[in-house]
Amino acid sequence: MAETYTLHVAGLTRELKICPIHEHLQIAAFILFSDIELTEACAKELASKCPPDCDYILTAECKGIPLAYEMSRIMGKPYIVARKMVKAYMTNTLAVEVQSITTAGKQTLYLDGEKAEWIRGKRILLVDDVISTGESLRALEKLTESADGIIVGKAAVLAGGDAADRKDIIFLEKLLP
Repeated sequence: MAETYTLHVAGLTRELKICPIHEHLQIAAFILFSDIELTEACAKELASKCPPDCDYILTAECKGIPLAYEMSRIMGKPYIVARKMVKAYMTNTLAVEVQSITTAGKQTLYLDGEKAEWIRGKRILLVDDVISTGESLRALEKLTESADGIIVGKAAVLAGGDAADRKDIIFLEKLLP
C-alpha cells in the first residue's frame, strides 16, 4: 500500500501520511496544525458553504480548533471548544462520551456550563477537520442538544467512509481509502 495519500483540497495539494489504526484499518493523517496556508484556504472555502446565520461555531478539542478559529474570524462568529478534560474554570459542565477512530479508548467531551448558556436557543454550526465514523460529530450534536442549542449545520474539510455519502454534512472533499 502507498505510504502517502495525495489530497487536493481548497486549491492546494498535500501528501498525507498513511497511518495504521488497527490490522484492518489505515487512515490518511490530515493535520491542520502548523499548516497555516491549508487551514486558511480550507476555512475560507468551507465558510462560504456554511449557513451564514449561525450564532456560534462549536468544535471538539483539538484538531478542529485551528479550522473553527479561522472560520470564526472569517464569518465573524464566536467559536466554542468542547474540551477533553474539565478545567478548573469550568462549572456545571455537560459531558458526552465519544469513541473516535483516531484515539485509543473512549473519551469524554465536556462543555462548560457558561458556554452551554451561550448556546441555549442559539443557532450552532458544528465544525470538525474530518468526519469518518461520525462519532465526534454525534458527541457535538448531543452536547448542543443538551444545552438546548439549534444545530443549523455540520461541516468538515474532509468526509471519509460512510460519512462521504451523508446528505446532512457540508464538506469540501471525500477522503478516499
